[in-house]
Amino acid sequence: MSQPLPAHIWPLTATIANGRLHLGGCDVEALAARYGTPLYVFDEATLRGAMRAYQAAFRAQGLPFRVHYAAKALLNTAIAQLVATEGLGLDVVSGAELDVARRAGIPMAHVHLHGNAKRTEELARAVAWGVGAVVVDNLDELDRLAALTARHTSPQGVLLRLAPNIAAHTHAHIATGGADAKFGLPLEALDQAVEHVLAAPGLRLRGLHAHIGSQLFALDQLRATMAVLVEQAARLRTRYALTVEELSPGGGLGVPSLAEQAPPDLDAYAEVLARTLRAGCAAHSLPLPYLTVEPGRSIVARAGVALYTIVARKLTADGRPCYLHIDGGMADNIRPALYDARYSAVLASRADAAPGPPVSVAGRYCEAGDVLLRAVSLPIARPGELLAVATAGAYTLSMASTYNLVPRPAVVLVAGGRARLIQRRETEAELLARDLRLDEVSDD
Repeated sequence: MSQPLPAHIWPLTATIANGRLHLGGCDVEALAARYGTPLYVFDEATLRGAMRAYQAAFRAQGLPFRVHYAAKALLNTAIAQLVATEGLGLDVVSGAELDVARRAGIPMAHVHLHGNAKRTEELARAVAWGVGAVVVDNLDELDRLAALTARHTSPQGVLLRLAPNIAAHTHAHIATGGADAKFGLPLEALDQAVEHVLAAPGLRLRGLHAHIGSQLFALDQLRATMAVLVEQAARLRTRYALTVEELSPGGGLGVPSLAEQAPPDLDAYAEVLARTLRAGCAAHSLPLPYLTVEPGRSIVARAGVALYTIVARKLTADGRPCYLHIDGGMADNIRPALYDARYSAVLASRADAAPGPPVSVAGRYCEAGDVLLRAVSLPIARPGELLAVATAGAYTLSMASTYNLVPRPAVVLVAGGRARLIQRRETEAELLARDLRLDEVSDD
């Protein structure tokens, strides 16, 4: 009996024709034959649809808003160009990400520079290029930024990132809003930070920011974050006569990766944030600021499918496969090892076939923890077949490494039956080009 694809975890254009998986009108077996594996395939319709859905959800709330794509989830020049054409802003965390934003044509006024350990040269570049805001994480950074901008005639906008002491119901490694988290100013340090900004002629306080974590499916934590930001904005107005123009509760909306997981309601998310902001501003007689949200995973995760070739199997004593060994793994997708992330997969040439006994999928890397999927239901597979892994678009390539000196995968964008290579496969020559032989090393 054929098995349909769970629509909410696969790209919008995912279909099965004669048992074969198609994305964006392209047969994925043909894509793998053309570009090799591992291969990451992104569906343009799903990417654009997610960006438009965010804008529509917040536009319906009738308040000033901005949607900034969080580049850390996935960034290359082509993805940034899609962000630009859809009218989103961009959140970056490094000089190279900032450069990609500029190359892609994203207005610098629509870019925010984040990070807890920004280098001074990155801050200087952001200021010189005119980013809309530097999201300041700590007092040391604020001192360096004040020194950099001391002689500027046009003040640099800043948002102060707070640690609102809200526990996010998610994996500990992606919970970022607690008082002891590595990110953000403790609430008790906010006044000191504000006074630093007010004393710096080259800085202007635009607003407040918080981000409590990722993969959030419960809206109550996000509501609480928004409420803390409004409360602090009201306090600053009373104490310093400051009216903030922007509040951002960050991003973090969850994305399902298994058929049994339900996706969060984007419209409900927008409504909860807008209602909390409106109510808080009304209670404190504050003008409505811009509401800035920062989706990353929920823009790109569903759009991306990872393709791997099954290289070998490990068989049990009675001849059943217990492991499928693939040609990728933790170097292109560290999330199962790092966060216990779970994924869904199909065989690309038998995408609707009935499953066999549970089997695990192991990567090629020299780590016992390099297991991409554990005890998943797949048809009995053979070496040479193609495995397609859903919701692989976020925090995979952006966290990829060259462990075991294996080159990083190629990336293609599909739409309307056309595939475009948007990031070429790394080569072994490129990996080795940085190395110097001992007889080539100078004393300089």
